[in-house]
Amino acid sequence: MTNLLIIDDEKEIGNFLSHLFQSKGYHVQVANSGKEFTSIDFTKQIFHAAMVDLKLPDADGLSLLQQLKKFQPRCKVIIMTGYSTIQTAVDAIKLGASDYIEKPFDDIDLLEKQVDQLLVSNDTSTYEQIKNVASEAGLIFGRNEAMNLLLETAYKVAGKNVNVLIEGETGTGKEVLSRYIHQASGRSHESFIGVNCGAISESLLESELFGHEKGAFTGATQLRKGLFEIASKGTLFLDEIAEASSAIQVKLLRVLETREFFRVGSEGILRTNTRLIAATNENLQEAVQQKKFREDLFYRLNVVHLKIPALRERKEDIPLLIDHCLERHPNIDITFSHDAMEVLQNYEWPGNICELSNFITRIVTFADSTRSVITADDLSFSNQAARSSFPEKVMKPADSAKQENHLESYLQKWTNEILAVFKQKEGFGLEDVLLQIKTLESQVGKAFILQSLKDAHGNRKEAAKRLQITMRKLRYLLNEKKGSPEFQNIE
Repeated sequence: MTNLLIIDDEKEIGNFLSHLFQSKGYHVQVANSGKEFTSIDFTKQIFHAAMVDLKLPDADGLSLLQQLKKFQPRCKVIIMTGYSTIQTAVDAIKLGASDYIEKPFDDIDLLEKQVDQLLVSNDTSTYEQIKNVASEAGLIFGRNEAMNLLLETAYKVAGKNVNVLIEGETGTGKEVLSRYIHQASGRSHESFIGVNCGAISESLLESELFGHEKGAFTGATQLRKGLFEIASKGTLFLDEIAEASSAIQVKLLRVLETREFFRVGSEGILRTNTRLIAATNENLQEAVQQKKFREDLFYRLNVVHLKIPALRERKEDIPLLIDHCLERHPNIDITFSHDAMEVLQNYEWPGNICELSNFITRIVTFADSTRSVITADDLSFSNQAARSSFPEKVMKPADSAKQENHLESYLQKWTNEILAVFKQKEGFGLEDVLLQIKTLESQVGKAFILQSLKDAHGNRKEAAKRLQITMRKLRYLLNEKKGSPEFQNIE
């Protein structure tokens, strides 16, 4: 017989759940307090599953979870929680809970289904499911415990209709993780749509998110549906949410609070049921404290908070990630020697997985087709010099002294030419002069960007801070100048 333990201080809920699952053939024991829980002899009574309320008057649900897992590690636990404590329920999953359910129980059939599925599933099948979904999304279930726990947690919350906030440095794979959540959810057969809040202007972002009516503004030649409408039954991914303007933040807050929105230029109310996943490479809590981000919107987005570890914090996964990158080139047979792999694992990878992926692509592109083994010598740096030399080898920036000399020479030449034009007695073309000024602006900007990227070892966020501009502005400038040879190796 299946034994079920219910821990809830509300006797009505305990009695209701007891009758519900006894009618299904379970043997049910109810504890209405932490004191009653501690009186249970777990050496004599084996439980297959437990439902634990997070908030008890004399005990903390997380503490009871840890004790129960200590006594009976194989017992499957469902946490019962109110909406306001969902993040705590996620913490419970990290401590070993198998699932959580929100109170009050609006859907009794769903409650029964959760408990039934929990009892028929086993750890091996769940592990295989996580690996399979991760592989489909392009993620690696590797050796790093923190990353694997993150994937397990994300898998368990994927089926919940709650907002998720993903934090992580640039290049850690925030969009890939969001796709993994989408594919692990019941919405996997619906649309997954992403938009970068820092890549487009405020007016365009508003139209992109909410749509617009024909004639709403200059250029609006026809009605256009917004992403909240298109992804109404699916998942909407908002990357770099910290870059959203104050006006956009207000509109996002309204959608999250009411599930209602207006197209630009319309007074008709539309509804959406999209699942929202937001991502940022900034600490959004700090942005709230600095008044750069709305606190009320932060709490709406931060129902479930997931933080992706940087690649330097999961170096044991680098060999697996390299193999994954090489799988994209099935016609190229390349392996890395032990010394080369050691150097790669000692590097800090400020650009994280994105930088690693680009690096492997370059290795494949320039590798000698007659050789299959890459050594540390092929990487052109030694273990000792890895921290200082490797970023420069990867990015190939111009030498600092050469950049300085080039800029000085250019400025001197430009000044001489402009002064020569200015002294002409027969007149000059003002449009040509203004064009030369724009060229000067571009060249000087390019020099400062290259130098800042070099000083920051390729870390764009750090370079933007040094330049005292936003990441959005830096991306714009890099995209604007990407045709320049100096920028071709900057990813």
